[in-house]
Amino acid sequence: MIKTDILIIGAGPTGLFAVFEAGLLQLKCHLIDALPQAGGQCSEIYPKKPIYDIPGFPEVLAGDLVNNLMEQIKAFQPGFTLGERANTIEKLEDGTFLVTTNKGTKHNAPIVAIAGGLGSFEPRKPLIDKIKDYEDKGVAYFIKDPEVYRNKKVLIAGGGDSALDWSIFLADVASEVTLVHRRNEFRGALDSVEKVQSLKNLGKINLITPAEVVGLKGSGKLEAVVINKSGDEDEEITKEIDHFIPLFGLSPKLGPIADWGLEIEKNAIKVDTFDYQTNIPGIYAIGDVNTYPGKLKLILCGFHEATLMCQSAYQRIFPDKKYVMKYTTVGGVSGFDGSKKEAPKAVVKAID
Repeated sequence: MIKTDILIIGAGPTGLFAVFEAGLLQLKCHLIDALPQAGGQCSEIYPKKPIYDIPGFPEVLAGDLVNNLMEQIKAFQPGFTLGERANTIEKLEDGTFLVTTNKGTKHNAPIVAIAGGLGSFEPRKPLIDKIKDYEDKGVAYFIKDPEVYRNKKVLIAGGGDSALDWSIFLADVASEVTLVHRRNEFRGALDSVEKVQSLKNLGKINLITPAEVVGLKGSGKLEAVVINKSGDEDEEITKEIDHFIPLFGLSPKLGPIADWGLEIEKNAIKVDTFDYQTNIPGIYAIGDVNTYPGKLKLILCGFHEATLMCQSAYQRIFPDKKYVMKYTTVGGVSGFDGSKKEAPKAVVKAID
């Protein structure tokens, strides 16, 4: 059994930053995430997309933000249970919680912080016959590493920001990029639509609209797609490709957490804004997974919520102790690995 002070469910940016804030209070953390790596959506869905509203970073790639957070918390030696979903929770006689994953791994802590973003994500898959046979064999619903598509023929389907942004990005990576959308109009940002049109005019993107991918071909792996192009007379096109990426959005789901007895409103967990505690004392919800009047689903708001949550958790774990907050510029940062970061102290020297 894994024991810790704060068990964090969700290893996205909010969960990772909670490790840092807990570490300042000398509280140990362990994180559970269904994804195989830390970072949440930033790692899984858009690692190469820039984020513009992180304080102190005019622009930072989502994947780089995760790397920076991982570096920031390294000294606090968090534990990780990755590739497993938090399945059940039980309150023990001593007041602590026992959380068991879908693979049977047990975790015990006096505090549980749910930082699961919007929940677990399921891609909206097109209704194409035998598409499952080609998943991971040419069909993918996320772009994790653009280098996979270097000098390959790629077809993207969709009409939103993700489809437009990745078509633009891969135009300089893939040997051929084709964008297929069932309408002539796109739902994405105007500048992205204009960029795609410009790249089409330069011959760097093939644009096929209005059209839909209706079939897949290949022996063992994807080799071609069948496209139905609408018009005065419907036309069926068979196009040879290496990769098909349908980007039709994601469906967020709370998953098993929805059955934990928490107060839920519109697929989010209701919390008290004093400390982001749920209706079950000792269980908190921070980041996009929670809801309250005036809630904004922003990473920087999750960082704030994580900070206040850790202060409250400290008081629950040590009700008889009084914590006096010190700025890191004054107290420094003392890691569990023996490291110490602090501002250099002024040298006092007598003048003759």
